[in-house]
Amino acid sequence: MGRELSLRQDKTDIRRILRSLIFLSIPTVIEHIMNTLMQYVDTAMVGRLGERATAAVSTTTTVNWLVSCVPFSVSTATLALVSKANGAKEEDDIKKYTGQSVTLTLLIGIVLTAICLVLSPYIPVWMGTESPVIGPAGEYFFIVSLSLIPRTAMYTCGASIRAVKDTKTPMIINVIANLCNVGLNYLLIYAVGMGVRGAAIATSVSYGFAGVIMLIVAYHKDVLRWSISHMRLRSRQLKQFADIGIPAVGTSAASCLGYVFFAGMVSGMGTTVFAAHSIAVTAEELFYIPGYGLRTATSSLIGNAVGEGDTRKLHITENLSIAITLSLMFISGVILFFVAYPLMSVFTSSDAVAVLGAQMLKLVAFTEPFFGLMIVIEGIYYGKGRTKGGFVAETLSMWGVRILFTFLGVRFFSFTLREVWFCMIADNICKAMMLLVLYLKQRKKESL
Repeated sequence: MGRELSLRQDKTDIRRILRSLIFLSIPTVIEHIMNTLMQYVDTAMVGRLGERATAAVSTTTTVNWLVSCVPFSVSTATLALVSKANGAKEEDDIKKYTGQSVTLTLLIGIVLTAICLVLSPYIPVWMGTESPVIGPAGEYFFIVSLSLIPRTAMYTCGASIRAVKDTKTPMIINVIANLCNVGLNYLLIYAVGMGVRGAAIATSVSYGFAGVIMLIVAYHKDVLRWSISHMRLRSRQLKQFADIGIPAVGTSAASCLGYVFFAGMVSGMGTTVFAAHSIAVTAEELFYIPGYGLRTATSSLIGNAVGEGDTRKLHITENLSIAITLSLMFISGVILFFVAYPLMSVFTSSDAVAVLGAQMLKLVAFTEPFFGLMIVIEGIYYGKGRTKGGFVAETLSMWGVRILFTFLGVRFFSFTLREVWFCMIADNICKAMMLLVLYLKQRKKESL
C-alpha cells in the first residue's frame, strides 16, 4: 500500500514539474526564436549589401560576446540567488539581490563602455580583418557599445524576473525590442541609406529600449526597490555573487576568448570563407533554441527546489529536463540537416557562401543532441549556483581541443573550413561528456 502511494505521488510530482517546465520554457523558447529570427532578418538585411558589409558586422560579433560575458555572469548569479530566495519565501532577499545586481550592472556597464569605445578602432585589426572592412567594422562596434549600460540591465533584471517564475514578461520585452530593431534596420539601412552604420544604430537603440523597460518592469513586479538599503553593496551578498559569478565570468571569458581566437583564424581564410562561417553560425542558432529555453526554466525550478530544500523535486526536475532536451535537440538536428542550403540562401546573395555554409550546417546537425546535453547540464549547475565545474570543462575543452587543433591545422596543415568545423564539433562533444561526468559524480554524492 505504501509503495503504491509512493508511486502515485511520484507520478503526480512528475506531471506537476513537467507542466512547470513547459509553462516556463514556452515563453523563453518563443523569445529565443523571435530573437534569432530577428537576427536572421538583421543578417539578411546586411547581407544584401554584400560580403564586405556582412564581414564588417560579423568581425566583432565574438568580441561583443566577450564583452557580454561579465554582465551575463552577474545575471547567472542573480538568477541562482533570487530563485533560491523565492523558493525559501525570503521576499526581502529577492529585492536585495536584484538591487545589488543593478548597482553592479551600472558599475560594470560604465567600465565596459569606456574600454570598448577606446579600443573600437583597433579590434578589427587584431581580428585579422581585411583592410577595406576595418573602418566599417570599428564604427559598428563603437556604436553598438554605446548601449552597454542598458544591455547589462536587460540581462540582470531579466534574470530576476525569470527567477520568480515569470518568463512571459521578458519574452514580450525582447520581442518588441527586436521588432523595433528590424523596423529601424529597414529605415536606416535602406530608406536613409546608412548601410552598416544604420544597422549599428538600430541595434544600439533596441538594446537601450529593452534595458530601460526591463528595469521599470522589475520595479513594478516587486523584485526591485529603488532604495539605498536594497541597492547598497553588502559584503555578504557580494561574496555570494562572487562565488557564483567569478567562475561564471571565467567560463564565459574562456568561451568568448576562444570564439574570438577561433573567428580570427577563420577570418584569415578569406572574406567568402569567413562570411560562410559567420552566417552558418548564426543560422544554427535557431536549432538549439529548445535547449536554451529549457535551460532557463530548469535553472529557475532547480533554484526554487534548492531554496525549498526538496531533494526529490530537484532530482525529478533534472531527469525531466535532460530527457526533454535531448529529444528536442535530436529532432532539431534532423530538421537542420534537410534545410541547410535553403536557410543559408536566405542570408546571402552569394551562392558560394550559401553552398559552403550549408555543408558546415549538415556536419554540425548530427551533434545537436550533444550540444543540448551541454546546455541542460549548465542550466542545472546555474540553478544550484555551482559554476566551477563548468569553468573547468569550458576551459579545457575550448582551448585544449577547438583552439589548439584549429591553430595547428590552419598553421601547419592547410585546413579548410570543413576541418575547422570538425574541431568545433569535437569541442562540443568533449565539453558535453566532461559536464556529464561531473554531473553524475555530484548526483551520486547527493544521493549518499
